[in-house]
Amino acid sequence: MGHASERTVDRTAAPKVAVDFWADEKNRKMWDDIVPGAPRKTVPYVLTREAIQAYCRSVGDLHPLYMDEDYAAASPYGGLIAPPSIHILLMFACTPMDDWMRSPGTVNAGQSWSYNLPARPGDTIRMDARALDKFIRKDRLFVIHDNVFFNQNDDVICSGRGWTIRPM
Repeated sequence: MGHASERTVDRTAAPKVAVDFWADEKNRKMWDDIVPGAPRKTVPYVLTREAIQAYCRSVGDLHPLYMDEDYAAASPYGGLIAPPSIHILLMFACTPMDDWMRSPGTVNAGQSWSYNLPARPGDTIRMDARALDKFIRKDRLFVIHDNVFFNQNDDVICSGRGWTIRPM
């Protein structure tokens, strides 16, 4: 495989998905339902090659480790991997629609992540998540939360802490 300009990668946009983020509004947990320290309900997610590559196309990261099976097989990873930022896709894939993290209007106020090993196509991802704290400052609702992603072998893929501003 040669230089980036020589790669033949499908550069089409990620598929359009129609999602009504307000459909579950009446069931969604709100500010008063956020209990610091309590585990959040999450759902496992099987990460596919198609999901990894659609994500990569949508963010413009077409590295052959994520897109080219032959290139990835010859790499030290021995096969396709997901980019570290796949935690963004995983966060939403592992979060039920009624969770407070799904509230439209939520603002990401910062985050810090540690990456341990790459996620791979076929991995079954589990997320352990909880709010650590919630507080009001200058009429804004802040939540500090942490998330740890595991594969099917209980290996930690990545872990992070985030700060969000919740809608009023």
